[in-house]
Amino acid sequence: QVQLVESGGGSVQAEGSLRLSCAASGRTFNPLFMGWFRQAPGKDREFVAAIRRSSGATYYGDSVKGRFTISRDNAVNTMYLQMNSLKPEDTAVYYCAARSDYFMSYSYLDYRYWGQGTQVTVSS
Repeated sequence: QVQLVESGGGSVQAEGSLRLSCAASGRTFNPLFMGWFRQAPGKDREFVAAIRRSSGATYYGDSVKGRFTISRDNAVNTMYLQMNSLKPEDTAVYYCAARSDYFMSYSYLDYRYWGQGTQVTVSS
């Protein structure tokens, strides 16, 4: 059984920073990609960032490029999302996800494993 557990969400003012963590566990857990998605009320789930666990190659959504940084520590099966210069439009539930297929995907439909989500609220 694979488990993904997010932490680090909260409330912050615009231009502030937050760091999200995603701890993964499971005896057979070995995904090629891990990523972050977010969903605001009434909107579709949006790709934020992803990382290839072996090489560390990173991928970002256009709305967060230059402000967010994804990283991982494979030794402890944990992924991070450093979010800087936060804006009110970043307000959403942020989900950690994992994918075992070889090719990178920006679609939430292609990620098999999901965390429960953590709320991020940015006030102006």
